[in-house]
Amino acid sequence: MTWHQLSITTDEITAPLIADFFSECGAVSVTYIDAKDEPVYEPAVGETKIWQQTTVIGLYELEANPALIKAKLWQQFTAEKLLHWQLERIEDQVWERAWLEYYQPMKFADKLWVCPSDQAQTEAGTVCMSLDPGLAFGTGTHATTALCLEWLASHDLNDKIIIDYGCGSGILAVAALLLGAKKAYAIDIDPQALTATQMNAEKNQVEDKISLFLAHDFKTIEADLVLANILAKPLIELSSLITTLVKQDGQLILSGILSEQATDVQKKYEKQFDFKPVTQQQDWCRLDGRKRLD
Repeated sequence: MTWHQLSITTDEITAPLIADFFSECGAVSVTYIDAKDEPVYEPAVGETKIWQQTTVIGLYELEANPALIKAKLWQQFTAEKLLHWQLERIEDQVWERAWLEYYQPMKFADKLWVCPSDQAQTEAGTVCMSLDPGLAFGTGTHATTALCLEWLASHDLNDKIIIDYGCGSGILAVAALLLGAKKAYAIDIDPQALTATQMNAEKNQVEDKISLFLAHDFKTIEADLVLANILAKPLIELSSLITTLVKQDGQLILSGILSEQATDVQKKYEKQFDFKPVTQQQDWCRLDGRKRLD
């Protein structure tokens, strides 16, 4: 199917009004994107952050009349606030398969492969995790996930009990099990994340070793290793809970942290954990801690 894609750039106050206008004119979807590479981090739950310069994109069926929509738009809004009007025709495609053209096998610490399901690696002395884009975030391409996978592939996980707090696609829990962990608990606030984790566990034949929980249903246990690859703000807010999940002399891996946020996050945990120097990749970093014995 072919679609009309209409886009217009404007300021942060006008953008939501244009989004409503596109919807009222029959758009099947409306999207905001950053027009000037202005980073926005950690919006509150249910909050939509708008950039100072925002491009609003409306997707319309081919029967729509873009010229009429444009004319109405210019009638309703002040012309100087409407920049870079663009009309394109786009074709349907299977977005997950298209994305796979750019997703290639990745190797971590000479021990762990993360691969699309049709590109499995069988190198001696390594394990291979099959993972395709799907419902939830996490394929190993982002620096925060890569930092955690590198740690997992560099350490002895045999017979360890691990918790993946904020599991997303379950990539860390599944990787830990493939690398020898005995049991994994995958926890998230999003039911879709648990669905994706279950699918990835089954794909990698570790479903009998993983237990899935929504965060509010999880009963506190102590684990040998706790991984929390989320964001700095929830890591700070959940520090007391996450601390209780790590057994004495157990290990804690925190990620999803911008380099300038590392000190603030570490301060919330350092009373009970000894941390190694921060590990950084691009603008993101990982904190590696070990819980002190009482």
